[in-house]
Amino acid sequence: MHFVITNDGSKRVLRQRLLAVRSRLTEDDIEAAAAALACRALELPELTDARTVAAYVSLGGEPGTHALREALRARGVRVLLPVLLADNDLDWGEDEGPERLAPARRGLLEPVGPRLGPEAVTAADAVLLPGLAVDRRGMRLGRGGGSYDRVLERLARAGADPALVVLLHDGELLAEVPEEAHDHPVHAAVTPSGVHRFTRRPR
Repeated sequence: MHFVITNDGSKRVLRQRLLAVRSRLTEDDIEAAAAALACRALELPELTDARTVAAYVSLGGEPGTHALREALRARGVRVLLPVLLADNDLDWGEDEGPERLAPARRGLLEPVGPRLGPEAVTAADAVLLPGLAVDRRGMRLGRGGGSYDRVLERLARAGADPALVVLLHDGELLAEVPEEAHDHPVHAAVTPSGVHRFTRRPR
């Protein structure tokens, strides 16, 4: 497992650096990474055995989720996708394929079917989390909107314990990311080159 050292304690500065690297990725880079990422992720026992997986629709330079979501659906897995609410919390809808996605706020694509409620995520066997980086402790650096912090708090309150998996590009595993009191560790990160697991610890 290889970790890139970062000495900057500012989440904002670190986000800017990571987003700048992603902005330089070509479409070919993103497509190749997405295919490799799907192959790696589909080998995870947490996804092999899952009946319901909460995922998301990747955009721009994010690690691609389309191939992975389609493969899960082909296995008969129920895939949930987030719907951004006005207060930045997340509702959920079922992934019924790319033709059933519609443009939404902030350039997002969201499912057009029935809304299942914010608590729907607590029934997931695995939650695929977007992120910009993960460190050797399993701490995730998100984009800063707080939506997935709410999801993780909701899971904790419900006593739910799904596998928490972050999808990343190679080079986004860091020695350390800045941590705040509300941050939760994840169980694994998947990159095109491999799966990286972290020791579970109490939330």
